[in-house]
Amino acid sequence: MIEKLYIKNMVCDRCKMVVKAELEKLGYQPVSVELGEVVLEKELSADEKANIDKNLQTLGFSLIDDKKSRLIEKIKSLIIELVHRQNNLLQTNLSDYLSSQLNHDYNYITNLFTEVEGTTIEKYFIAQKIEKVKELLVYDELTLSEIAWQLNYSSVAYLSSQFKKVTGLTPSHFKNIRVQKRKPLDKV
Repeated sequence: MIEKLYIKNMVCDRCKMVVKAELEKLGYQPVSVELGEVVLEKELSADEKANIDKNLQTLGFSLIDDKKSRLIEKIKSLIIELVHRQNNLLQTNLSDYLSSQLNHDYNYITNLFTEVEGTTIEKYFIAQKIEKVKELLVYDELTLSEIAWQLNYSSVAYLSSQFKKVTGLTPSHFKNIRVQKRKPLDKV
């Protein structure tokens, strides 16, 4: 029988590597390690889970044991994956995408997310997109038009407006000063 563990704050590829290494150090061989989720070959006892959780907490992660928290982490993982890895692949609106991926009504998902996180899914999505814009501006390899297209903005003007609303700076001003450091994805 397999065991699925849900892990809070596991939001990037480096996080996956750290969690996998820690589990291997503890003597477990993960079958798979994805954002927010690890699959192990065997079921674990309560003591084994507690030991894993204790070790993961020293690294800034923790096991999630309730259904609602797992759903919140899955929402975050899907949004992060969408914004930071899949770029322009969203062919539908965010609500339809999340509903289909999570097999839940969007009203339920959004109300739960807002209740637990204190912000809306849309604001979280925008915050992730702005962090990606910051990253791309710092790399200085794409024009603002290319960034807008890559992140599914309808226009450069809309991207610039949203960027200024969130950061207080225009994208070109941000690019010039680079004072405002990027946030880690788990702090957005």
